Amino acid sequence: MSAPQIFALPPGVDFPKELVAGLIARQKGQPPEAMARIRLYLNSGRMVRRVQQEFDRFGTLILPRISLTTDLGQISDVPAAIPPLRRRLELAQLVEGFVARLPDFEAAVGIFGLADSLAKLMAEMQSEGVSIDDIEALDVDETHAEHWRASLGFIRIVARYFDQGADLDSDARYRKLVEALGQRWAVEQPEESIIIAGSTGSRGTTADLMQIVAALPNGQIVLPGFDFSTPPRVWNSLDSGAIPIEDHPQYRFRALCERLKISPADIAPWTAVRPVDPARNALVSLALRPAPVTDQWMSEGPKLGEVGRACEGIALIEAPDPRSEANAIAVVLRDALEQGLSAALISPDRLLTRRVAAALDRWGIRPDDSAGEPLHQTAPGRLVRHVAAAMGRPLTIEALLILLKHPLVATGSAIRGDHLRLTRDLELHLRRYGPAFPTPAALTKWADKRPEDRSDWTAWLATILPLFDQPPIAPLSVHLEAQLDLVSRLCSGPNGQIEASELWLDEGGAECRSIMQQLQDEAGFGGEISLSDFADLLSQLLKGGMVRRAQIVHPKISILGTLEARAQGADRVILAGLNEGVWPAVPAPDPWLSRKMRLEAGLLLPERQIGLSAHDFQQAIAAPGVVLSRARRDAEAETIPSRWLNRITNLIAGLKANGGEEALKDMRARGDRWLEMAQRLEERREDVPPAKRPSPRPPVEARPRELPVTAIKTLIRNPYEIYAQRVLRLRKLDPVQAQPDARMRGMTLHKIVELYVRGQPEVEEPAAGVTRLMGIAEHVLAEDIPFPSAQRLWLARLRRIANVFVAGEAERRHRGAPVIVEEKGSVSLQNANFILTAKPDRIDMCDDGTVQIYDYKSGQIPTDKQIAHYDKQLLLEAAMAARGAFSQIGPRETSGMTYIGLGADAKVQAVNETLETVEQAWAKLGKLIARYFQPEQGYTARRAMMKSSDASDYDHLSRLGEWELSDLPEGEEGT
Repeated sequence: MSAPQIFALPPGVDFPKELVAGLIARQKGQPPEAMARIRLYLNSGRMVRRVQQEFDRFGTLILPRISLTTDLGQISDVPAAIPPLRRRLELAQLVEGFVARLPDFEAAVGIFGLADSLAKLMAEMQSEGVSIDDIEALDVDETHAEHWRASLGFIRIVARYFDQGADLDSDARYRKLVEALGQRWAVEQPEESIIIAGSTGSRGTTADLMQIVAALPNGQIVLPGFDFSTPPRVWNSLDSGAIPIEDHPQYRFRALCERLKISPADIAPWTAVRPVDPARNALVSLALRPAPVTDQWMSEGPKLGEVGRACEGIALIEAPDPRSEANAIAVVLRDALEQGLSAALISPDRLLTRRVAAALDRWGIRPDDSAGEPLHQTAPGRLVRHVAAAMGRPLTIEALLILLKHPLVATGSAIRGDHLRLTRDLELHLRRYGPAFPTPAALTKWADKRPEDRSDWTAWLATILPLFDQPPIAPLSVHLEAQLDLVSRLCSGPNGQIEASELWLDEGGAECRSIMQQLQDEAGFGGEISLSDFADLLSQLLKGGMVRRAQIVHPKISILGTLEARAQGADRVILAGLNEGVWPAVPAPDPWLSRKMRLEAGLLLPERQIGLSAHDFQQAIAAPGVVLSRARRDAEAETIPSRWLNRITNLIAGLKANGGEEALKDMRARGDRWLEMAQRLEERREDVPPAKRPSPRPPVEARPRELPVTAIKTLIRNPYEIYAQRVLRLRKLDPVQAQPDARMRGMTLHKIVELYVRGQPEVEEPAAGVTRLMGIAEHVLAEDIPFPSAQRLWLARLRRIANVFVAGEAERRHRGAPVIVEEKGSVSLQNANFILTAKPDRIDMCDDGTVQIYDYKSGQIPTDKQIAHYDKQLLLEAAMAARGAFSQIGPRETSGMTYIGLGADAKVQAVNETLETVEQAWAKLGKLIARYFQPEQGYTARRAMMKSSDASDYDHLSRLGEWELSDLPEGEEGT
């Protein structure tokens, strides 16, 4: 035949089904073995599986030879491709040297991120037939930024990878294979028929192969999703301007026709099958017209007829948030099963598809997810990433617990249960007592408390911790060996074996082990890298892997990527995540070539990927039943509808004479129905009344019989907190990772002051006092605070007030000598079986036999009104001193009570006894305690908070938010 045999199937047709039907129809009357003389090239693995399934429906047949377009076999003249990882590591070394000279060149991307983008550029050059000479010919004048001139200069360095003798990567080898086939078939035509089906020719090398096959007398091309209704003027508009309109869904076919020197009218239907809904296809085709010809909406829109007919198979879900969208989609899929229909969810948003899969799990429905599970999210992938991220830096409590609690750690040991129990015990110890960066010595000290139970486990852990201390820069092989050794030791467990562990057992482990083996094989090409780059490399390698688990899935429910829309033949299709930036995705920026440079070189423009996504969308929306779905808001802000969804809804709404407004309203009503059903699933089955403001009244014998003076303020302001702490014995769990917060600063400053006061001589020069104070501070901070920045900051703050503080201490020393420093005392109340305790910061004995009480404040000093109403600490300590609570001094009258500020102004403030005397405070305490020993007195939540915004650690327990501060408390007996 003189003209190429180019065929196509329209959108909305089950492409694999009709492809097979057309093949069998063309073989009618031929002997059975004639089918074996057909070589069928398909575009994806899923398309291959679907075509094979369709052949099975026809019973026993001799099948054609089926393979992928990228699998052209072996040709003796074309050597095998080198591993992709090797080229990636080689490029990373070049990029590292380049970035070292230009550190501002895409610094945030990272070395391997830049290497990956460079590898993609090289692959694109190979695929599109762009040589390094084409890049050299680019005119980079003064109008280009220095960034592009520098990147172009660097690309010239990688020109050696395009030399004739250079090792071939997979894309270069693919082009060589296609060229070799073209040369072979030009001399000797293949005896078998060659058919390429399912590809749009979006890759340059694949388009070359299609061009070669189309030139064969027995070669055929079958295109997917070809819009036969597109008029010639639209085809002509796709490349009429200076820049081709590559974001149109049919642009690739226009480009292919130009390559094959045919017009779109020369493309014939592969079979006589009609689309499911031609009216809908016409509506979508008009909506997606190129921007320069959208004026045709006005002229051709009214010719579409009744729009409601074209839209009756479409539902539009506009969910308020992604969770609601996922739940509604799950309901749509469940409903399809109830009706015996097959359904497919198509979306590029993997987070959304995982949410849908989780929502389906409530009914025990496990969909067939074509993408599988990302390798970096599997248990082996997470462990490998955690270990790599922890190497070369001090191991924090958080990082240690993440490793110890990992489900694969210690699985090679027989004491996995003991491991989890000891991990829990160690966690509680470290969270309460530290250190912030656990060391073998700290672990051994903890183990010595119960050596019979902890010694072996701690010894195993103590041998692992030093291994995290690795050199910051070393050969890749050294980092990899250390990382694998750490992973093996962790998974083996105490006295265990790595072979007995579960590290490499399941599909995720096998895939992870394969990647690690590849990295070991190619590590010699990686050179020396930093630990941070090593962790980044591992993370990117694992993110590129997917795991498909061998599990029973529902045969009628599928989750597909956008490319796989060509291979699906479901009765109901959900197009989800239809927001701008998601579908279509924002094209990844190219750090190496500008848009203008790419256009001049003949490389792909960002619109190419958008056009391919538009083509996938056009095919998927033509299915029998369609649900379009988006969330109006994501986690950050309001979202923008996908440009295709925007065009379709705008066109429909504008066709008022054709019933467009009603059609759009009905589409949204059908979508709202799914949202309402999903919302009902989330509703509570029973109405739970809001909690009352609690005021529990536990039995008198269960109420606390001892409190420190610092807790009296809490008893006045928030009695419920005393109830939770002292009756229920609930304590706030210490944070996993200690932070240099106000509490730690206060404890540190008190320790510094205590050491200073205890070591203060009778006579000391101010300068010597400042030197001694700062020396103590440096020692305490270095010993207790493992945060260098906090050490410097707190030391600088203390240095600013050192002179004032030392002068004040000298003056206080003249008035009396310290006799009690951070020592505990207690006294019983006469009219109640109750003990009040205190641990004063400092009590000085004066010459007249009275005492002075001091309290050091790292925060704000309480005001006179606060002291009068609830901050009774110093008044009560004075009352305790008068009653002999401190054995070192016996009963003593107090001549003064003073707060000493350790803040920026080093403020000193005496307690004003004119508002309330010591004896008055003591009498009020007696009444307060006696009141709480009466059965009818409850511990009211937030009784007299200073501010309504003040938070308590027990607000969630009292269910604050279900009641108001103006509500009367409601007591509960016996609680």
